[in-house]
Amino acid sequence: MSRLSSFRGAPEFLFRLHFASISRLTLALSFLAATGVVRAQEPPTSSISRQVKDVFEHAAKAVVKIHGVDEHSEISGTGFFVDPTGTLYTSYTVGGEAGNFTIEFAGKKYPARQILADIRSGMAMLKVDLATPALPIGKSEQLEIATPVVTIGYPLDLPETPSFGMIAGFDRKYLGRYFSTTHLRVNLPTQRGEAGAPLLNLNGEVVGILVSSLENNSACYALPIDAAEKIRRDFVRFGEARHGWIGVNVSEAPAPVAGSRAEMTDIMPGTPAADCGAKAGDILVQVGRTKVCEPEDVLDASFFITAGDIVPITVMRGNEKLTFNVQADFHPASQRPPLIAAPTMNQAIPLKLDSQVQRRP
Repeated sequence: MSRLSSFRGAPEFLFRLHFASISRLTLALSFLAATGVVRAQEPPTSSISRQVKDVFEHAAKAVVKIHGVDEHSEISGTGFFVDPTGTLYTSYTVGGEAGNFTIEFAGKKYPARQILADIRSGMAMLKVDLATPALPIGKSEQLEIATPVVTIGYPLDLPETPSFGMIAGFDRKYLGRYFSTTHLRVNLPTQRGEAGAPLLNLNGEVVGILVSSLENNSACYALPIDAAEKIRRDFVRFGEARHGWIGVNVSEAPAPVAGSRAEMTDIMPGTPAADCGAKAGDILVQVGRTKVCEPEDVLDASFFITAGDIVPITVMRGNEKLTFNVQADFHPASQRPPLIAAPTMNQAIPLKLDSQVQRRP
C-alpha cells in the first residue's frame, strides 16, 4: 500500500487533533487571562493604602507642628495652611488661649501669631509671614456615614503621621450636651498633639478640623470645614466671629407640615424676631439657606447666621407659606461662651429645644 493510502482518513484525524489542540490552547489562554485579571484587580486594601499614601504625600507639606505657651505649661498641637499667605487653622485647645507661637514648617521654625480664637466653634486661626502651600477645601455637607477619611498630625511629639478611619456619625450632642453645630464623629483614635489636624477625604480635600476626643481616645470629633469657613468669612468681613441668632423657641410638632416638625412655641420679647410677623404655632421650614425638618436642625441653622445680616425665615401657617426678614443680633453665647472641648451646654444652643412635645395652643 502506498504511503498516501496509509493516510486514508488522515484529514478527519488531523481535524480532531487540530480541534483538540485549539481547545487545550483556549483553556490555557482562558486560565492565563483569568489569572491576569485576578492579578490586575488589586486587593481593596492595597488600593486604599495607595490612596492614603497619595493623600499623605500631597497634603503633609501643608500640615505643621504648633508650639505655644499658656499660663500653665507648653502646648503642642497640629495646624494646616488654608491659603498661600500663611493662614493656619487649628483647634481652640491649641491656638485659643496660648501665646508665643512657633510653627515647624519645611524643616525650620517660624514665629506665628493668633488672629482669631473662637471658643464657640472650637477653632483658632494663626498667621505666619510666609508664602506657603495650602490644602484644598472640600465640602463637609457631602460626607456620609462610612465615608473614608485621613488625618495628618503630630502625635506625642513624633513626626507627621497619617491615620485612616471613617465617618461614624453626625452628632448634635454628646453626653446630653449640645454642640454649637453638628460635629463629625470619626472612628479614629487620637493622641496628644493631634488636636487641630486636618480631616481629609480621599481627594486630599479638607472636610474637618479635629477639635476633641472621646473617652479613652478611641474616637474623635471634628468641626465640619463648612462651619470653619463660615467663621473665616466673618473674620474677613469684620475681623471677628459674629455668631447670630433671631430669638425663637421651637419644639417638636405633633405632625410634620411641609416636611418640618419644628413648631415655634414662642418668640422672645426684645429679640430680632419679636416684631417680624412670625407667631407661636408657625412651623419653621427654613432659616437663611438652611432647611429645617426637625427642631434640632435649628442648631445648624443658627450657627450659620451672622450677626447684623438680614436673615429670611420661612414658616408654614396653616396652608400658607410666609417669609419674614429678620436682622440677626449677636448670639448670647458669644458673650457668655461655654467651655470648649466639651460640647456646648443646653443653655447655649441657638434656639430652645423642649424635651416634651408641645401641641399648638
